[in-house]
Amino acid sequence: MKKIVITGATGLVGSRVVELLSDKFEFIPLASKDMDITNKDSVHSVLNGLSYDLVLHMAAYTNTKAENEEEKAYQINETGTQNILDVVNSAKKEFIYISTDFVFDGEKPPYVETSIPHPISTYGASKYAGEKKIGTDGMIVRISYPYRSAFGPKKDIIRTLKTLLEAGKALTMVNDSLMVPTFIDDIAYGLEYLMNNYSREIFHLVGKDAMSPFALAQTIAKTFNLNGSLVGKTTYDEYFANKPKGPRYSDIRSEKNTFYAMHSFEEGLHIIKNQLNLL
Repeated sequence: MKKIVITGATGLVGSRVVELLSDKFEFIPLASKDMDITNKDSVHSVLNGLSYDLVLHMAAYTNTKAENEEEKAYQINETGTQNILDVVNSAKKEFIYISTDFVFDGEKPPYVETSIPHPISTYGASKYAGEKKIGTDGMIVRISYPYRSAFGPKKDIIRTLKTLLEAGKALTMVNDSLMVPTFIDDIAYGLEYLMNNYSREIFHLVGKDAMSPFALAQTIAKTFNLNGSLVGKTTYDEYFANKPKGPRYSDIRSEKNTFYAMHSFEEGLHIIKNQLNLL
């Protein structure tokens, strides 16, 4: 059984990857308390003391926090990635870096694996800095707006909107931008293939369809029999007038994923309904 060191194993995506694939791989989870990825000596000491085949690097300084703490974002997303990669390369092992659609500016979609990144946020720029450290020395896997049925420590955007609608709260959602929600179970099974068929390339593991946040909220309301009239519209410019901007038309697709069929958003929500025993 292949031995996988995984950072970020307690996070939204990482914890589900471990949960779904623990019978296929031997996971060695490393939390920040186990290894400080921003400290080269810590990374060398920990990784050199382990027996493993591949490092799945999912730990990151995420979107919201990064805009207010630029230095920390780069320490984790760029320097931390470099530190891990150095040890993995020296040991001649395999390395997969989980990145994001935020490396693109959202101006000229769609974005495929060969599209040139041009980030407009600190989060996107710091993640792209990590990508550039890797170059062709590892695999880069970009994901977009991941969601799942349940995760106690943190709500993803889908469960956040579902909870607000269930509480009868009015929502104001952007109607003139695009995003690609991605079912985390699909990410896990896509990664299963990539970890078993490793190559030093870029892959996109993303959902089947792009939609506006307004359409996303309406689809959630329809699927879970909630009040869609609570969902109002706004524009991208109005919503982000005094906020850090993300890519406007984040229509990210894959030209390389011929190995796992990703679900549409509606299909993913129906699977979640089954998982929650709501059908």
